[in-house]
Amino acid sequence: MIQSGLSDHTLRAAMTDAWRAEAEFDDAVAWLRTAMQGSMDPIAAEVWAFDDAFRHVLLVEHRWRGWVPPGGAVELGETPREAARRELLEETGISADLVDVPAAVTVRSYRQDWTPTLGLSYGAVIDCTLPVAGESSQPAAWVPLSHDWEGVFPQDRQRIRRYAERLARIRAEAGH
Repeated sequence: MIQSGLSDHTLRAAMTDAWRAEAEFDDAVAWLRTAMQGSMDPIAAEVWAFDDAFRHVLLVEHRWRGWVPPGGAVELGETPREAARRELLEETGISADLVDVPAAVTVRSYRQDWTPTLGLSYGAVIDCTLPVAGESSQPAAWVPLSHDWEGVFPQDRQRIRRYAERLARIRAEAGH
């Protein structure tokens, strides 16, 4: 039995999505297997949202993380996918369907004084003409993928760009 505030439903969904993710960073699946043997910190979920031309990514300006994808902690009883959709709506005012296969799984500390936790990233393609309504303390904006936005996880820029290129090719091949 796992000693955490996360439900078995949440942990099973996180493990499944971690295995299915298109990209794995930081040896995240092995980390998750070990973490599930003891006490586990909350899981994080975020959305890598793109316009239909794959020229822009939707980001929020976090007060100390800089420009990052909309996301946050998975709440009790929620799956990471459900948390990602909820966080996207809360932080941008936009509701969207997520790509079936998770984009990536990572392990990171969201603050220097926090222990590392699992992060799942999900993709979405959104109509960029929809109004963006960021939270008052975290404005949201469409940022050109070619722009080097400032954020606490600079390696994410290239990860997000590579995923956007791959998703654009898949959608083009499928006739979207």
